[in-house]
Amino acid sequence: MKISLPLAWLALGFGLPLASGPAQAQGLRADYERAAGLRARYEGLSTGLPEPATFIQGTAEFWYRRAVTGGHEFMVMDTATLNKRPAFDHQRLAGAISKATGSDYSHLTLPAQGLRMADKGAAVELVADGARWRCDLAEYSCRKLADIPVGFVRNPFSCAPSLPEEKPVLSPDGKWEALVQNYNVGLRQAGLVAKTQMLSTDGSEGNCYQRSSLRWSPDSSKIAVYRVKPGYRRMVTYVQSSPEDQLQPKASSRFYAKPGDVLDLEQPIIFHVAARKELAVDNALFPNPYDLQPLAWRKDSSAITFEYNQRGHQVYRVIEVDAETARTRAVISEEPKTFFYYNLADGSLTGSGKRFRFDVNDAAEVIWMSERDGWNHLYLFDGRTGEVKNQITKGNWVVRGVQKVDETKRQIWFSAAGMAPRHDPYLLDYYRINFDGSGLIRLTPADSNHQAAFSPDMKYFVDTYSRVDQAPVSELRRAADGSLVTVIERSDISALQNAGWKPPEVFVAAGRDGWTEIVGVIFKPTTFDPKRVYQVIENIYAGPHGSFVPKSFSPFNPMQAQAEMGFIVVQIDGMGTSNRSKAFHDVAWKNLGDVGFPDRILWHQAVAAKYPWYDITRVGIFGGSAGGQSSFGALLFHPDFYKVAVSYAGCHDNRMDKIWWNEQWMGWPIGPQYSASSNVDNAWRLRGDVLFVVGEMDSNVDPASTMQAVNALIKANKRFDLLVVPGAEHNAGRGGDSGPYGERLRFDFFVRHLLGVSPPNWNQ
Repeated sequence: MKISLPLAWLALGFGLPLASGPAQAQGLRADYERAAGLRARYEGLSTGLPEPATFIQGTAEFWYRRAVTGGHEFMVMDTATLNKRPAFDHQRLAGAISKATGSDYSHLTLPAQGLRMADKGAAVELVADGARWRCDLAEYSCRKLADIPVGFVRNPFSCAPSLPEEKPVLSPDGKWEALVQNYNVGLRQAGLVAKTQMLSTDGSEGNCYQRSSLRWSPDSSKIAVYRVKPGYRRMVTYVQSSPEDQLQPKASSRFYAKPGDVLDLEQPIIFHVAARKELAVDNALFPNPYDLQPLAWRKDSSAITFEYNQRGHQVYRVIEVDAETARTRAVISEEPKTFFYYNLADGSLTGSGKRFRFDVNDAAEVIWMSERDGWNHLYLFDGRTGEVKNQITKGNWVVRGVQKVDETKRQIWFSAAGMAPRHDPYLLDYYRINFDGSGLIRLTPADSNHQAAFSPDMKYFVDTYSRVDQAPVSELRRAADGSLVTVIERSDISALQNAGWKPPEVFVAAGRDGWTEIVGVIFKPTTFDPKRVYQVIENIYAGPHGSFVPKSFSPFNPMQAQAEMGFIVVQIDGMGTSNRSKAFHDVAWKNLGDVGFPDRILWHQAVAAKYPWYDITRVGIFGGSAGGQSSFGALLFHPDFYKVAVSYAGCHDNRMDKIWWNEQWMGWPIGPQYSASSNVDNAWRLRGDVLFVVGEMDSNVDPASTMQAVNALIKANKRFDLLVVPGAEHNAGRGGDSGPYGERLRFDFFVRHLLGVSPPNWNQ
């Protein structure tokens, strides 16, 4: 997308001299204390800040949370009467959830994670203390529904024996039950447990029928199911050095598939119930699956469909199987030269994939999301021929998600970014369009980042919008044309502004190609003096699965606390991240070591050319997870620019990390590209100062990845710092399992190595 960059945003005149030398003494105890108090101070001064709304199923109402003095409160609004009221008695609910969990919640600090208004608002479900709870709003009593599982597990035991509590799958006509016994598919009349007949006999521990995949045809005459040949079951072993319930360490193992591992092989099978006939489906169109999506029947029971993601993620197909003959055909086939981003798209602000499918009139037509023209757009396919009838959306902008498809009106409501004439191509808007691409209407007029919640009947939507420099507003609008019904909430941040708060500065510069816009934000300390010189720290997270620079308002960002030590702190979305063009995204393909660094460095140089207080003679960088890999990689691959790094929970070699994330971007089979991007194989290049932080119980990234990087540095005779947090998970050192300790250690490291100041002696 070629753009004309405003001079107010961009200064590419590199003739300006760069100021050098550290800022006057900072990194003092007073700076730490000010940083530690910023969150409570700033968040307590913002009132009326609305969060995105959620409609209550079966009603004309929606609920949302808003900031009030001292915390938050939950509100409900009726779209019919426009009346607002508290969602419940906050005091009583706080007492009920405190009693149930044993923790102390007040009416202003009720947990909001996973909150759902159930039974038309008669109950609340929420997550607290590692479990999901249901609280009745008549009696104000809470009961535990389930514990929240910890860690990342992908189908660890495909052929585990069926459990007694697994219920049979009832046929649509209510006459039959299908089940899996001894790894085979069985059939019995509903309720007659003793008269099970086996439809298959070839199932075993190494070739089992998967109960979770059983699907009855709508006419109850057939069953579709996957037969699975299990792959390699890689287990990662952990040692918890300091368990709370005993003195001695504990050992445990967790299933964790890694790039290159042999995967489960799924085979679709169709059973004809009356004839007791089994049809195996030929796999010529899906020979090497990374994953087969759940089986789905056509409404007329004539065929099943599933989606095929080929190992390596360069072929993705929608496949239809004739239920009588088992013949297959590809309804849609995506075969890009790089990767197909297969995760579902949902319009979230960080992006979560570029796949969407909607079958119209039992798949006579299919609405499909594709980047085949270089941008993420919607297409209308003929479901019988597989031909494109027309491209629904088109232009140098991206569809971010689909909220509603109306088959009768042949209209689509969707979210997109980059269409409106504005400087920031990431701000989200909502639109409506007809199937044939006509009648495009923008529903969200404000120049902001929007989050819309549509009512189940599609009469209304709640539009909550803001920017990093604009406080949130929440409005009720009509879904037909976006017209305003009423303003729900308008934030008041006057006290926040009077206390000296200032928003981060949005800055855009040209990337490595000379014209693509690279967008970032700049946080300054509250003591900022433009006559002084400040060294720069970059907060990096560049996972190709999204974009990460904040776009919405927040009274406090942790980057502000880091800036209080006497730094400028920035965050940038370089090439290789998502939510831009396909070419922008493809920079990451088989090259996660790139991380957009060429764009990032040009962005830093553009800021320094405009502002003499922006010192890039010794740039620091920090990040966690993929950002942990990137921050250490900055010192290895760009040591002339980045000098100091703090790396949390990094996946320092993509062969050591989870399979789904790394094969998506680095490809399959494993090849030399993995070594080229490896921090372990390139550890010998280290010239700067690095601090590693890792939790010994990290279930997201194998903690051995950090230890292998450390081992490589030892072999190369390099100096480094390391903190292993006992018992900590993936968020160790980021204000998570280690509390404020890890954050303070990061502050100390940058104060010492960038400011040249000795941090306070915390042992006194």
